[in-house]
Amino acid sequence: MSSERPGPASSSVEPADLAARAARTHVVVVGGGVGGLVAARECAKVGMRVTLLEAADDLGGVIRRVDLDGVVLDAGAESYATKGGYVRALVDDLGLTDRVVTPQAGGAWLAGLPGGGAAPLPVGGILGIPGNPFQDDVRRIIGWSGAWRAYLDRVRPPLTIGHQLSLGRLVASRMGEKVRDRLVAPVTTGVYSASPDDIDIDVAAPGLNAALTRVGSLSGAVLALRGENAAAGAKTPGAAVEGLVGGMSALVDALAADLEELGATVRTAVAVRRLATDGTGWRVVVEEPAGDTDEEESSETEIAADAVIVATSEQVARELLAEAVPALAAAEPAPSPEIEIVTLLLDAPALRTPPRGTGVLTVPHSHTAKALTHSTAKWAWVREAAGDREVVRVSFGAQGEPAVTASMDDEAAIDLARREASTLLGVPLTADQVLAGHRGRFVQAQPASIIGSGERRTAAREAVQAVPGLAAVGAWLAGTGLAQVVPDATGEADRLRRALLWD
Repeated sequence: MSSERPGPASSSVEPADLAARAARTHVVVVGGGVGGLVAARECAKVGMRVTLLEAADDLGGVIRRVDLDGVVLDAGAESYATKGGYVRALVDDLGLTDRVVTPQAGGAWLAGLPGGGAAPLPVGGILGIPGNPFQDDVRRIIGWSGAWRAYLDRVRPPLTIGHQLSLGRLVASRMGEKVRDRLVAPVTTGVYSASPDDIDIDVAAPGLNAALTRVGSLSGAVLALRGENAAAGAKTPGAAVEGLVGGMSALVDALAADLEELGATVRTAVAVRRLATDGTGWRVVVEEPAGDTDEEESSETEIAADAVIVATSEQVARELLAEAVPALAAAEPAPSPEIEIVTLLLDAPALRTPPRGTGVLTVPHSHTAKALTHSTAKWAWVREAAGDREVVRVSFGAQGEPAVTASMDDEAAIDLARREASTLLGVPLTADQVLAGHRGRFVQAQPASIIGSGERRTAAREAVQAVPGLAAVGAWLAGTGLAQVVPDATGEADRLRRALLWD
């Protein structure tokens, strides 16, 4: 994580002048998700005046909390990927180290197999691609015919091997459709909310294409890459995650508290309507919240700033920057799946011994839900908080497939989640066992692993960076997940503050 860094070696700015310049510089951050909070903190750390504006009533973005009958839980993101160590460094810096936890052992299951069956997800693969198609837990899912078809990968002539961009197409051509549809698709849909055909293999599984060319088979490449990563002490592509006792909102709370200590101004329920620049400064037009009386309506006011950091969703960012960065308005926005997560608090003693590990993924189109997390089985802190009750989270929606719950009211969505949970866990769950429920809706930015997303993000970022005093951060530019958003926000804030203080 970056902190106060010295300026370039060639800079002649004296420390006292630098501090005075920072104190005179006002940065407005639009958006109070983790990206906005991190960027604001980076600017405030060097003494800049920072104002953060969030349209919602609460900070956090996709990190949200919900109180279900006295049990405070994550309603959105429940963990962060350990990749790169960026989020853990931030967590440690904020004094949250003693709250870090890892998931309980237990693994996940796969539901939606032919005949309505379910089975544990195989171990030892990469993104669902098996290293040994005859492994018992693999063959249980793809059958003997699928195993023999996958084995052809080992005997195909090396001359047929080429660089394939699409993960799904590569898997289907090398190992067959059953491996793609029953093993890989559930993983990519659950992790990326996307079909494997749309996943860029070089982004999702770096080194796999090269290993395939070197070894001569896809299954052999999986074994080779896992071996290389193990020897180097690196993680293979997968779900290496950590969480926080009490939920991920503890990270948001700590960031907000640190901003307050640094003297930043944080305001919620304030919507930014327009951004304008004359090349030397910015005008931020905001809509102030209405007062306590019914007669008083909201009003627009203007905030002057030396720089602006836009930390909103892609759609909002494009609208706000249409005038200042016309190239953004002209570009086609990336598809953003709408995801719904229904969290259930259950009186279900039958789930006390987890029937299907810590969660369940589904074969696409076999269920209305795309995945389920058995939270009281996955996280020890949730088990302790829930007491003799159970918590499950049911996810709906994927790229190109709107959540079936989107058109339902909360009661209907909660009941559907209960029925899906019953089927996915293989345990009868009746309506009267639902003690409380919550439905959360999220617009998920396009994952960095989607084919073509890298080029779109690069073009958008270059257009933003060409405008003096402007930066943009968030999942639509960095890729989904805190492991991408945190270092990206840190880097962009560092770029902006250097330009403001040393250029």
